[in-house]
Amino acid sequence: MVELVKEHAPITGEQIAEMLGLSRPTLRSDLALLVMLGYVDAKPKVGYTPGSAISPGHEASRKLQSMKVKDVQSMPVVVKETASVHDAVVSLFMENVGSLIVVDEEGCLSGVISRKDLLKFTIGNNAAAGMPVSMVMTREPNVIHVQQEDLVLEAARKMIHHQVDSLPVVVPSHIESSQGRQRWEVVGRVSKTMMTQILLDLATEP
Repeated sequence: MVELVKEHAPITGEQIAEMLGLSRPTLRSDLALLVMLGYVDAKPKVGYTPGSAISPGHEASRKLQSMKVKDVQSMPVVVKETASVHDAVVSLFMENVGSLIVVDEEGCLSGVISRKDLLKFTIGNNAAAGMPVSMVMTREPNVIHVQQEDLVLEAARKMIHHQVDSLPVVVPSHIESSQGRQRWEVVGRVSKTMMTQILLDLATEP
């Protein structure tokens, strides 16, 4: 999206959506995050232009570019893959999060499950509540995640590119996989809400 804005600026959200073959509502949150990160600027009645809010050399930009995931991560909200869909829905609302991280019996990352996943699975499915979340979740190795030493900007790019609201923060697990894949221990999470808070804090620093 950033490259489209650079090439065609000024460009409207509708034009970006049309070029990407997506709907405008689908892009709304991603465009908002790009604006907040300073990659693009939004001008009323004009459209999107290349970002200038956080310019190279600006103190806020330098801080943002050096900030690591381990500096901002929050506690993960985790459920076991044997938990029921009903338990997952309760956890989502009790913890007020948009997605849950699913772990296996050994505590390693197994998948993620979002509100949208649960909504699609439960509509018209009277038996859904008692089914395990493993039937609904996005499974490893298809889960997008970050590690503690990754830059916050890289985490933001992954969220935008993959259109997800949060990412598990992981460290390599010492438990070996029977398929020879790397297994991951979940140690935290980062979210779009967290990114917004970081930008707000940087913008309002004295």
